[in-house]
Amino acid sequence: METQRELELTREVARLRGEIALREHRAAEQERRLARYADELGETVRREQPGAKRLHDSYLGMVRALCNAVEARDAYTARHAERVSAYGVAIAAAVGGELARTPDLEFGFLLHDIGKVAVPDSILYKPGVLTEEERALVARHPIIGAEIVRGIDFLEQAREVVRSHHERWDGRGYPDGLRGGEIPLAARVFAVADVLDALTTDRPYRTPLPLRKAREMIADQAGRHFDPAVLEAFGTIDDEELELVAAAAA
Repeated sequence: METQRELELTREVARLRGEIALREHRAAEQERRLARYADELGETVRREQPGAKRLHDSYLGMVRALCNAVEARDAYTARHAERVSAYGVAIAAAVGGELARTPDLEFGFLLHDIGKVAVPDSILYKPGVLTEEERALVARHPIIGAEIVRGIDFLEQAREVVRSHHERWDGRGYPDGLRGGEIPLAARVFAVADVLDALTTDRPYRTPLPLRKAREMIADQAGRHFDPAVLEAFGTIDDEELELVAAAAA
C-alpha cells in the first residue's frame, strides 16, 4: 500500500506531466500560427511584388521622359543621362551597403540636370566662353532642379542627387559648398560617374579620352574632387564592365 507521501509524489508527477503536455500543445499551436503567418506574409509579398515593380517601372518611364526632354535641347549630351546613370548604379553596387539597396537611386542619376530647362538656349548652346553672369546662371541649375522635383514623393531621395551632384569633397563645389561627409553619398557616387562620362565621350572642346587615362585623371582627384572611399570602390570595377555599361546605355 502506498504511503501518503508516495501518493502526493504520484499526483505531483501527474500534474507536472499534464502541465508539460499542455505547454507542448500550446507551443505546437503557436508554431502552427507562426507558420500560417509566414505563409500569409509570403503570399502577400508575392502578390505585391509585381505591383511594386509595375509602379517602379511606371515611375522610371516618367523620369526617363523628363530627362529626355532636357537632353533633347543639347545634342552634345545625348544619352548622357542614361550612361551616367548606368555608371552610377554600377559604382553604387561596388560601394555596397544601404546605397546599393536603394531602388530609386536611378531616378536621381537620370534627373541630375533637369534644372537646365531653366537655362536659356543662348547660354546652353553658346560656342564660346561664358561670361561670369552666364556661368552663375548655369551654376543655379542644381537649385532649380531640386525645386522642380520638390514635393514629389517618389523623387524625395532623387532630390539629394539633383541638388548636390556638383559638390566637391574639398568643399569647393556648388551650390552649397558642402564638404566631405556633408555631401549625400549618392551625390558623391554620381560625381565620379559624371566625370567618367564627360572624359570618355565627345565634347565640343575635346575628343574622348581612353578609359585608362580617364581613370588616372579621376584617381588623381581623390580627396579633392572625389570621396576617396568611393574611388576605392570604383577601382574594383574592371574596364570590361564599364565598357559594357557604356555600350548598353549607348
